[in-house]
Amino acid sequence: MQLLITLVIVVVILLLLALAMALKIVKQYEQGVLFRLGRLAGTRTPGLRTIIPFVDVLHRVSLRIVTMPIQSQGIITRDNVSVDVSAVAYFRVVDAVKSVIAIENVHAAINQIAQTTLRKVVGQHTLDETLSETDRINLGIREILDVATAEWGVEVTLVELKDIQLPDSMKRAMARQAEAEREKRAKIINAEGESLAAAALGDASDTMMAHPLALQLRNLQSLVEIGVDKNTTVVFPAPLMSTIGELGAFLSRESAAAGTPTPPLPPTPDPVDPAKAEAVHEPGPNNKPGPSQRVG
Repeated sequence: MQLLITLVIVVVILLLLALAMALKIVKQYEQGVLFRLGRLAGTRTPGLRTIIPFVDVLHRVSLRIVTMPIQSQGIITRDNVSVDVSAVAYFRVVDAVKSVIAIENVHAAINQIAQTTLRKVVGQHTLDETLSETDRINLGIREILDVATAEWGVEVTLVELKDIQLPDSMKRAMARQAEAEREKRAKIINAEGESLAAAALGDASDTMMAHPLALQLRNLQSLVEIGVDKNTTVVFPAPLMSTIGELGAFLSRESAAAGTPTPPLPPTPDPVDPAKAEAVHEPGPNNKPGPSQRVG
């Protein structure tokens, strides 16, 4: 009796083990590839699936997008500049059967071909193109990978250059180039400003020539600005004295138009000869005042 119970227990355990080996769960993002005695027996959709133990083998293949970093590659560009470029690739399996049958390890294969393609594509461009035309380089790498991985049942959805490392000497050269470019732009902007200022000054001079009193008003405004600092010395511009005649002519025209006589302008003092002035103020002999000097 004891032997019968033991035998029943062993049979039950074997049945449970066989049942556990026969039941397989395929997740929603997976697809099962079934082999029966080494031959392809089709695919299995997500859910609870049964197989024949020791006869069937079920390979579960993930259909999700995989993020694969491409390690940094030492590349020499077309203009003989050594750079280190790293990238990242996104791919997914679209045919589970091909990804299992056509290639042994699809992830390792894509990683290797992505590295070689990265070196090949970047090496065909100059340094300036590598830095400025990354979109075109990414598209070129993706197209090459798509052609190579289509037979493996894999679709490359995106490839992006992640980092570009330049030599220190090249960084310094680029910094000097950028500085020179900024200086050129600053000089051009300064020259354009000078040109605009000169044109504005020309327009202002034309306006002042049409209206002579405008220059007088501008001089008075300059004197007001100088007086703000409480200076003890005030410098009168030369055009201020030369406009007295113009002011008299203007007053004459205004008086003639109004029918009133023009008030005479104060006479301009004649310049004194320095020699005569020295002779007048030179003291007489014995330190006595000269004939033209008056003692108060």
